[in-house]
Formats: sequence, C-alpha cells, structure tokens
Amino acid sequence: MSTTTLTGRSAPPAAPRPDTAPRRRTRVLSLPEARWAAAATVLFLIALPLQLTGAPAWAWGPLYALAYATGGWEPAWAGLQALREKTLDVDLLMIVAALGAAAVGQVMDGALLIVIFATSGALEALATARTADSVRGLLDLAPATATRLLPDGGEETVPTEELAVGDTVLVRPGERIGADGRVLDGASEVDQATITGEPLPVVKETGDEVFAGTLNGTGALRLRVERDASDTVIARIVQLVEEASGTKAPTQLFIEKVEQRYSLGMVAATLAVFAVPLAFGAAFTGSLLRAMTFMIVASPCAVVLATMPPLLSAIANAGRHGVLIKSAVVMERLGQVDAVALDKTGTLTEGTPRLTDLRPLTGSGLSEERLLALAAAAEHPSEHPLARAVVDAARTRGLTPAAAEDFTSTPGVGVTATVDGRVLAVGAPARLILERTDAASVEAAALAAELEEGGRTAVLVEADGVPVGVLGLADRLRPDAAATVASLRALTGTAPMLLTGDNPRAAAHLAAEVGIADVRAGLLPQDKVAAVREREAAGRKVLVIGDGVNDAPALAAAHTGLAMGRAGSDLALETADAVIVRDELATVPAVVALSRRARSFVVQNLVIASAFITVLVVWDLVATLPLPLGVLGHEGSTVIVGLNGLRLLRESAWTGARGWRETLD
Repeated sequence: MSTTTLTGRSAPPAAPRPDTAPRRRTRVLSLPEARWAAAATVLFLIALPLQLTGAPAWAWGPLYALAYATGGWEPAWAGLQALREKTLDVDLLMIVAALGAAAVGQVMDGALLIVIFATSGALEALATARTADSVRGLLDLAPATATRLLPDGGEETVPTEELAVGDTVLVRPGERIGADGRVLDGASEVDQATITGEPLPVVKETGDEVFAGTLNGTGALRLRVERDASDTVIARIVQLVEEASGTKAPTQLFIEKVEQRYSLGMVAATLAVFAVPLAFGAAFTGSLLRAMTFMIVASPCAVVLATMPPLLSAIANAGRHGVLIKSAVVMERLGQVDAVALDKTGTLTEGTPRLTDLRPLTGSGLSEERLLALAAAAEHPSEHPLARAVVDAARTRGLTPAAAEDFTSTPGVGVTATVDGRVLAVGAPARLILERTDAASVEAAALAAELEEGGRTAVLVEADGVPVGVLGLADRLRPDAAATVASLRALTGTAPMLLTGDNPRAAAHLAAEVGIADVRAGLLPQDKVAAVREREAAGRKVLVIGDGVNDAPALAAAHTGLAMGRAGSDLALETADAVIVRDELATVPAVVALSRRARSFVVQNLVIASAFITVLVVWDLVATLPLPLGVLGHEGSTVIVGLNGLRLLRESAWTGARGWRETLD
C-alpha cells in the first residue's frame, strides 16, 4: 500500500540508516589505568639500557623509582583498601615483593614486576570499557524519534521513549521502526537481521509483528505499539548482554581463595623467617637478609610467568592465522569447551543470497541463459537482496541486462517492467500465480514447491502474464562448514547444535547438509540465551559461534563466545571472547586444540616453577642460601618456564593443532 493511501500525501523515502550501531570506542589513553601503565613502561625502558651499559646509579635510579610509583600506586592503593576489609590480594603481595627486591638491590626485577601488573590492569580496564561502549551503541539501532498518528488524522514527531502501548505509528519507506508492535495497515519488506539474523527481508502485512530497530523497505506501515521502549526486544538484548557479561568474573572463586591463602602464608612466613632467628640472638642484618632472600625466592613471579607465556604465545600464533583471542583467560577457557552452538546465517553460511537454480518451463522456449537475462533485466533497477543476486549471477555469466521501462516494485509481491516490448513480472510464486489452473502455472507451482522443499527461495518469472520459468536462490554454505562441524563433534565429544532466527525448513535443510541433528529455529535473542543456559545447566561448557547483534546475548552468556569477523556486527565483535578475522570457519577446531596444548604447557610450567620455589625456599630455611644464588635460581626458573611457553609461537604448534586427531590423547 502506498504512502499516499495511508497519509493522504506523498512523502519521499527517508535516507537509509546504517544497519549497525555507530561505533562508540573508548580511547586507550582516556583510561587512567592505561596512562599509568604507559608511563611506567616508558620509564622502565629508559632506565634499563642505562643500567645495563654501566651508567651511574643517579642516572637510572630515579627512573626506576618513578616506574615503581606510576605503575604501582593504583594496585597498592587497591590492596590497602582490600586490607581494610580484611582481604589480602595478590596485587598487593606483588607490590611488596617488588619493594622487597628493591630493598636487597634487585631494583630492575621489581620494576619489571610493576610494569607487568600495571599493563595487565590497563588491558582489563580497556576490555571492560569497550564492551560497555558497544552495549550503549546498540541503543542507536532504534531511531530517536517516531511519527505518531493522532485520532484526528494528524501527525506528530515524538521521541521513541515517549511512545506508549496502544499508540499508532507511521513508518515510511527506508525508516527504522521505532517500537515493537503489530501492523495495522500497509505492506512492506522489513530487514530484521539485527534481531533474528535472517539474511533476507521479511514481508510484513496486517497482523504481523515488527521489532524496534529493524529497517523498513519500500512500503509504508501503520503500527500499533505493543511494548514500552524499555521492554522492546532491542532493549532486552542490551540487558541480556550486560547481565551475561557481568557473570564473567575474571577470577574464579577457587582461585581467589588460593590467592588469599598463599598471600597470607607468604607474609607470615617472611615475618617468621626474620623474627624467629632474631629472637634467638641472630644478627639483625643476617636475619633481614635471609628474610629478603626468602621474599624473592618465594615470590610468585615464576608462577605468573609459568602461566602467561604459553597462553600469550598461543594467542600470537592464532592471531597469525586469523583468530583474534582477546585475553589469556579466553585462550585457557577455549580448551575447556565440550559443547558447541552455531548460528546459521553468516556463520555456517556466507550471509549473502546467490542464484542456485534456473528452471525454464517446458513450453516457454527459453534457455537457462535467456531466462536469466530476462529476470536480470527486470530486477536491475531493484535494490532487493534477491534482485541483486539475480543481477550478479547474470553478470558472472557475461550477460548484460537490457534496459527496463515502466519499472514498479510491490512489497511482498515482486517487480514488473517492460523489456524489449514484453511485460515481465518477477516475484513470489504464491503471489503471482495464486490459484491459477493452467498448465504453465501448475508446472511453475510444482517447481517452486520443489525448490522450497530443498531449502531455497523460489522466484517466478512471467512474460506477458504467462509463467516462463522459476529461479532458486539460497544463502551459500561455507565450503568448510561440514568439515568444521565434524571436527568439533570429534573434538568435544558431543554433537553441535544450530541456533538460528531463520525459518525451520531452511534451517533443517542446512543442518542436514552439515551433519547437525539438534536444530533450534525461529529463535529470538533471548531464546538463544535460554538454549545456551540449558546446556550449561546440564554441566556443559558451551562455545557459541555467531556474527550478528542477535547473537550477542548468547555470545556473552556462553562459557566462550566466538564471532565471525568479516561481516560481524560491532556488538558481536565486542561481546565475543574471540574473533575469526578472516571468516575461516575451519580455524575453530584448530584454535580449540591449540588452547588445549597451551593448557598442558601451563601445567608443565607450574610444575617447574613450583619445584624451583620449593627447592630454593627449603635451601634458604634449612641452610644459608646466598642471595646471588637465590636471585639466579629465581630468574633461572623464570627463563625456563618462559622459553618453554614460547615453543607455542612456532609454526609447527599451529600445524599440530590443525592435525589434532593425531596429537590429542
């Protein structure tokens, strides 16, 4: 139905808005944690070469002192605040260890510890800020204003947050819909990929539900508002992402308890090493030196570095092969997954419809190429995704569409145009042939049903009112989709499940092609979250792979979320724990296997670090451990575990991960 019919006057189409929310990115140096970490790093990098080249202490000593102050004051202050609540965290312990190292002359070691912890805190703050940015930016998908129709037939422009349940809203062509509601009048095709992930616009007519933030097509719609602005699907996506992200604490409760016990035990032991010999008449200097040596050899530096090099090396290796892992915590969690949930459009498929079938009718006298040339000529002026797919297919075959005259487009029906004197109609078979019983229409209906049964979208082509052929279009499956699904099934020991907002028939057809039996179709974002939580409630650690705004809540709620990077929405990319930058789905099993190798290296390094600490501590307590030998042992253990972890930087580590069937137990 035209805009003139609805409003009594013609209105030009509104300029289309972007399909994704504008990016709101917090600048790195706008974060105080990042500024302090950068200052500490710069000071350390200036002081280190001065010290190593034999410059006098007055040249590098103040620089190290400033590095201690700039990088250490925030964790020290946080640790002191924690002490007020009778909690001792590991950050404060590391500050004490750094000061202890400085007290016995190991100023550079202490400064390095400060720089490491300051940088880690800055990265965590940046990740938190970026997630908050993307969640806030999602709200920009919904327009700021809407056209509300008054009882007397007039119109008024109001902020969308002022819309109330029961209001009638006019949505013109090209505008974004401002509220969740139901169509009262009009017909159009609405692009609701931001909500459901469907690759093609959906026809909306009287009685159909529409969602805020989705993009109206070429028709005008009159809607009745059914939800307040705070309760729209898009608002609930924001809420779900915030809630799920908040449950992803960086440190597990068990680890916090271990940290507390270790921290308290180390402080108590250091004081005892100093006080007990002193009480039995030992010299003050000797007791202090032994206590400081104990502080150095018992410090968790080697344990920290035992964990990070394998994970960071695996992150760097994955990055070289197109997988961006956002943190070491994510790399470790990837190796724990034992269930996988995949989105359909843009994940298992490429997200763009393509021509798959050309079926000229028996009596049409047309070849496949002539049928395609006619359809492309009629569709050439259209901006519909299916029309672009037809035109692209014609160009790929070297066909140049003829000029079309008298072009018209009817939402939900199709297009008509005059080409070389023939009136062509291209559109939905059910709308064009409806209940015709002539032979050509019956044959066309049968072909359309066959194509749709195979998971394709059928498009009928008519010439001068007579059906001449049927086209089939479908979103193309990624070449590596089936192999990836099989690898993930073998790797995790469970069959992946498909979570999609697309229709059940298309979803079931694609799932059968890739070997997925558990199919959940027609899902809204909250339904995807519910499916993920259902699996996790059964004790599974779920990896969710998706690409759209509609996948973001599930990505956040999952044990680990992985986004397809090339066409992924801003929110999905920010919410996900990892991003496949090159859209190579086959890298997913490889990065999971690489994570498992990294975790095994972490275990090896922890054993090595613990052995060194144990031997050195016992030596210091039972005998007299010379300070230089203690420092050498402490630094030696750090070097060993660091080099062991760096083995995962080698190309062979990724090759081994790709061949995980042979390398995993």
